[in-house]
Amino acid sequence: MDSDTEVESILRPEKEDEEDDEEEKKKHQRPPSSYGSMKSDEEEEEEGCDEESGQAFVPPLPVALPGSSTHGGTRLQMIRSESPETLYTMTTQQTKPPGAVVIDTRSSDLGDFSENDEEDMDELLVTHSPEPPEPVEFNDTMQTDENSQPGRLHPEQDLPHIFKSVQAVLSGLTPEELYKFKVWFYQWETAITLQQVMDGDLLDFVDRIMEILGQDRALLHTISSLEQVNKKEEAEELKKKCKRALMRFQLKQYLIRKHQVIREGVVRAGRQNMLDTIYVQPHISTCGYGGIDPSHLFPRQPPSPVQVPSPDTYVDLNNLFRLQKADGQLVRTVVTTGIPGIGMSVSVGKFALDWSELRANKDLQFIIKLSFRTFWYLRTKNPLPSKKPEMSVMEIIEYFHKECKDTKFLEEEDCKFLIIMDALDCYQAPLDWENAPVINDNYTPAHPDVLIVNIIRGTVLRGARVWILGRRAAVSQIPSQFVDAVTEIQGFSDEMIDEYLAKRFDGDLPSKIIAHYKRVPMLQVLARQPFVSWMVATVFERCYRYRGYGEHPPRLTPFYVSILIVQINRRLQFYYGKGENELKWSTDDKNLVIKMGKMALKMLERNKSVFVEDDLKEYSLKLTEVAVYSGVVTELPAASADGKRTFCFIHYTFQEFIAAVYVFTLFRLENKNVLDSGLLQMPKLFTSKDQTKSAAGLVQCALERTLSTPLGQYDMFLRFLVAVQTKIYLINSEVDCH
Repeated sequence: MDSDTEVESILRPEKEDEEDDEEEKKKHQRPPSSYGSMKSDEEEEEEGCDEESGQAFVPPLPVALPGSSTHGGTRLQMIRSESPETLYTMTTQQTKPPGAVVIDTRSSDLGDFSENDEEDMDELLVTHSPEPPEPVEFNDTMQTDENSQPGRLHPEQDLPHIFKSVQAVLSGLTPEELYKFKVWFYQWETAITLQQVMDGDLLDFVDRIMEILGQDRALLHTISSLEQVNKKEEAEELKKKCKRALMRFQLKQYLIRKHQVIREGVVRAGRQNMLDTIYVQPHISTCGYGGIDPSHLFPRQPPSPVQVPSPDTYVDLNNLFRLQKADGQLVRTVVTTGIPGIGMSVSVGKFALDWSELRANKDLQFIIKLSFRTFWYLRTKNPLPSKKPEMSVMEIIEYFHKECKDTKFLEEEDCKFLIIMDALDCYQAPLDWENAPVINDNYTPAHPDVLIVNIIRGTVLRGARVWILGRRAAVSQIPSQFVDAVTEIQGFSDEMIDEYLAKRFDGDLPSKIIAHYKRVPMLQVLARQPFVSWMVATVFERCYRYRGYGEHPPRLTPFYVSILIVQINRRLQFYYGKGENELKWSTDDKNLVIKMGKMALKMLERNKSVFVEDDLKEYSLKLTEVAVYSGVVTELPAASADGKRTFCFIHYTFQEFIAAVYVFTLFRLENKNVLDSGLLQMPKLFTSKDQTKSAAGLVQCALERTLSTPLGQYDMFLRFLVAVQTKIYLINSEVDCH
């Protein structure tokens, strides 16, 4: 018995009317759609007749045997070779029971099987064939835990809803109108052929464009084609049905354009890097201690007061909004902080990009970015058409995101979406958390200060999750009752640094750079900050273009000089609105560095690494200028014993470096040796007061202090002071690695 006859004997009754047989042959001449349950009306009528007559059995999974001359007679097709595999067929394969056999009939030959094999296969096919899920009800059936990644799309944003909406609208066209629509659709879509557009019925057409173009592109091109053939009412109807999906798509495109290419330092034409290509996720901890790395080249005495979080507190970037509160509820408001240059902006870009590419957090219907820079711009410039001093939160969203106009989704409490509010330190006005009026309506106009407070409170945009990012000295002003979770970006581990450098370059250059920077232990510690890792990659890439580079260890001090310059320049750009061509330091900028250096030197003399606000007043420094804007100081989360806020430099060695800069600057500009206190015994060579004011005398004073201090707090200070006196820093402040 041949295989076709045997399959027919199993799945067909012995007696069947010839007329029904002919009808069934016509029915199965067209390959079934991947979305099997989304049938046309004619097919549903034919199925109704079959069920009433009870003369034929239609198998739940279409199966086809290759090379069969009775394709229409067997009524079995397993794989439609001309159509790519879809989500429906993939789910069917994944849900097969253990031990079931999957037969790929596209390349097999019936002659390779014996009769016994055929009988075994038939038995397996009958007993192990799984019942396929209903495509209409399909919604990420493989994911059972709602709190797991990548999440579930909203039903109105998922494929079945878009498929049926497109099919329903196109079903209202006459044959002539449908033909004209298909011609126009083909002319302006290069990814699909004319035969693919014209073959089959309407269900085949919708099925095919969804498979080839994807649901978003197919939907947009369908709407534009309807408008081009003067079917604007149908186009508007389709827009209305798929409004939620269209809004998500447009927000996705905005985030992809904004974050797909990472902009590091000074952007150079033709030297762009894709974020997905080079991104390495830093450690993010739910138990932050300030983000300061206590590692030091010389052991400090007494030990550092800064603690380091344990690995069990680390959380994945995409799981920030899957954290739970003490009562088991998911968090609403998450605050993420870190020291300057730790990578908060890059983390926002990666989170948004993963959502846009449907890699994570698909259950978030929308992600809307409302930076604090945006609110500060509105507060100072007021660009809205109304020119009113007050505006509603929906007016702001619609002004910066046109696709959100005339949408009621955001007012629904069950609408799960995310508002990203980064750069809190850029909002320079104080926020009144206690006395700000309460707003319960998204369309109530209010001052930007009041809107920010109410968004964080949760009285407006009730369905929103809120992600706030900023430097710790800025985010610490938010009352704890409005924050569900505080996370801190800790930076890279040593393995992450190597992975980051390996992703940036090809060939043997990464191994050269990795081996080279590790020759300086302090640089290896400093490179745990992603900003410094980028600096290491950029500087050494240029240096290895020179012949013979790499014989000597790299210099450490140029990296500290560059960090200081970059952070002060960022201060001018972010907080004072200066352009890239307007970054010339004013007298106030220079005085800020000198005063911070003076404070750092006094702290070294007292063997202190932590200071409070009262210490700043001693040197005529403002708290905001130092702790928020400078980029070289951060706040510690633990207050002092008397409850005062505590601060420190971004690394202990940076305190020693900026103290050396202060000593050298006063020596060069005022010919003043601040280290010559008169208390130290100077060698006879430097007994003259004028001689102690020479460069050699300055170094000699620093050396005397270093040798007379058993705790060693001047060791790195001496190294930096000697380095900044070299000729390269008197001529040029740029990093030079030779």
